[in-house]
Amino acid sequence: MEAGVRWTLITAIAPVAWGTTYFVTHEYLPAGDPLYGAAIRALPAGLLLLAVRRELPHGSWWWRSAVLGLLNTGVFFALVYVAAQVLPTGLASTIMATSPMVMMMIAWGLVAERPHVRHLAGAGIGAGGVALMLLTGAASVAPLGVIASVAAMLLSSLGYILAKRWGGEVDVLASTSWQLIAGGLLLLPFAVVVEGAPPHLDGPALLGFGYVSVVATALAFAAWFAGLRHLPAATVGLVGLLNPVTGVLLGTVIAGEVLTVRQLCGLVLVLAGVLLGRPVARKARAVQAVGSVR
Repeated sequence: MEAGVRWTLITAIAPVAWGTTYFVTHEYLPAGDPLYGAAIRALPAGLLLLAVRRELPHGSWWWRSAVLGLLNTGVFFALVYVAAQVLPTGLASTIMATSPMVMMMIAWGLVAERPHVRHLAGAGIGAGGVALMLLTGAASVAPLGVIASVAAMLLSSLGYILAKRWGGEVDVLASTSWQLIAGGLLLLPFAVVVEGAPPHLDGPALLGFGYVSVVATALAFAAWFAGLRHLPAATVGLVGLLNPVTGVLLGTVIAGEVLTVRQLCGLVLVLAGVLLGRPVARKARAVQAVGSVR
């Protein structure tokens, strides 16, 4: 199988898994404790990956893990948790759908990956497809949720590109575990001060956190950072648009929702945007070669 296609499919594990988190968070996880929710999600996932890889940070990776832990896991998880509780899923997903464009601009500055016209077109088409698929204008908009979603999108976009810039020096499972543990540990003191005692978790909440931590965090972030190491940031960002597609299809399968013509058109546009970002074999090999010499 072509290397670019293989790594694209591996990367796709992440947004597909993330596409289920809004549903799980809204339906099963306790509301009102975003800091504890983020810490409970990050720490077990990081410890699980650390147990698999058994490697501790060294040198500059102590502070790099803290920075990436804040951007990619700690603050990001808390903001997403807030958005999932107070903002319509459609609007939150549409805001996050602008991430590919932001990632392209940051990657241009930090890792000298100049976006191609097809990547820019894919980002525009994909974001338009998400808006067409999810925005109805019927639900009320909470300013706090909008701010949380925008901040999450900006911080994570920066964090992903920094992880791409630094990641070639260490094993991807190790660096992912360090980020998750750092993010979770940095959140805990703030959770205690701001939210008090940990929330009570019943059976469904424990199962929900188990799924979110193992599948939508440990597995998903390992796949995502592996993709960033082997593919252009523009391609990875566009693959991330599968997140809202998963959410819509999940609603159809689980909640029995019927796909409208508008949603189907939006879904086609999103998939077209993702396909525009797929690297040709030559480009994929070039990116992999650069990553191997860093």
